[in-house]
Amino acid sequence: MSLLSDHFWQLVESTTDNALKSQALQPIPTEYEIVECQGIPFLVRILKTLIKKEEAKEKQAKQKEKTGEEFDPFLPYEEDLFVSDISQTHLCLLNKYNVVENHLLIVTREFEEQEDLINHADLTALCACLKQVDGLGFYNSAKDAGASVRHKHLQLVPSSLAPDFSEVPITPALKMVEFSPGIHPVPLFRFLHSFSWLNLDWTSSPESIAEEVLKSYQRLLEAINYDSQTAYNFLMTRQWMLIVSRRQERFESIGINSLGFAGALLVKNKEELQLVKEQTPLQILETVGKEL
Repeated sequence: MSLLSDHFWQLVESTTDNALKSQALQPIPTEYEIVECQGIPFLVRILKTLIKKEEAKEKQAKQKEKTGEEFDPFLPYEEDLFVSDISQTHLCLLNKYNVVENHLLIVTREFEEQEDLINHADLTALCACLKQVDGLGFYNSAKDAGASVRHKHLQLVPSSLAPDFSEVPITPALKMVEFSPGIHPVPLFRFLHSFSWLNLDWTSSPESIAEEVLKSYQRLLEAINYDSQTAYNFLMTRQWMLIVSRRQERFESIGINSLGFAGALLVKNKEELQLVKEQTPLQILETVGKEL
């Protein structure tokens, strides 16, 4: 099966248009503020409403209670959310309840556990997408890392997470790290993490790129002393990779997933926004990450 064509982005746009018309795609409306913290312009989105997603969760909980089986949104997936086949093992869907525009899910065709380690097939699918879209790939490895669905899936969003941004918000912190091979600490991060610049040949095949990415991923996991109980966030662009070891899913009432460590937080109301401003985003990330 051939990996993605050069028309992939047009497919994303046309699928999005059709899914909006059919209401299969139900974007969650937000407004946002930029909260500066030690030179990082944190993007803090404030929900205008979460009713549809909450109703869906309630429905799924009732179904589980009734049948004893957990709802899997990917088996079967909603056809109107289908963007493209990627490989024999993975396909690409739109995120039904998206906050960020053009939020893509890279999903295993067969059920695999979200807590399983990322493998070469996962990274081949991600790299196939990153060859077409210069974005941010990420993975929430477990509930404590912000995962809400058991079926294994990586995610991809454009680097410009909002109109005021041309790059991932956390980039100023990463630029403090010496641009050289190997694993380096990010000076502003006072939680257990591992970071590496990537030097990849993006003209190569996705399979070849994924081999190099897999080696970096394994080295970064070792650097955080990974074991089977470790919840972590994995973030990757064409230029870098970051892994953060997690202690807990939430800071008070605010859930934090991989996007939090990319510099993007989501709050439910003005009270939670005020909490972010008072506690500061980096302190919040330190609280939900494992201690150094």
